[in-house]
Amino acid sequence: MALSDTIADMLTRIRNAARNHAEAVDCRASKICKGIANVLKEEGYIGDYDVIDDGKQGILRVHLRYGPLGEPTFSVLKRESKPGCRLYVKVDEIPRPLAGLGIAIVSTPRGVLSDRKARKERVGGELICTVE
Repeated sequence: MALSDTIADMLTRIRNAARNHAEAVDCRASKICKGIANVLKEEGYIGDYDVIDDGKQGILRVHLRYGPLGEPTFSVLKRESKPGCRLYVKVDEIPRPLAGLGIAIVSTPRGVLSDRKARKERVGGELICTVE
């Protein structure tokens, strides 16, 4: 079965696994999904991720993190740019979710970056998702 939006699929799987208090969740591996997982790991929203070779596309295993009372580290994981309506932002237009407490993930010519790094490097790009 062809999957048209691997990013939305990955974000939905992570959201559902966090709601069910799962330790880890498996997603399809792609370059952009690895970049998103790397940003989530750097910002502390997930514990770690592994790429498992299955002879095909590969599997991205995301290990989730929870707070001291067992609550997920994020409450909202929202896909912003969709295949039917891409959303591109200039560096001055990158949103600040929760007034800077959340992050926006941006796909730039320099790779997938968090909003803070994109502003620091002065690059804009496609606004992939926001995490609050």
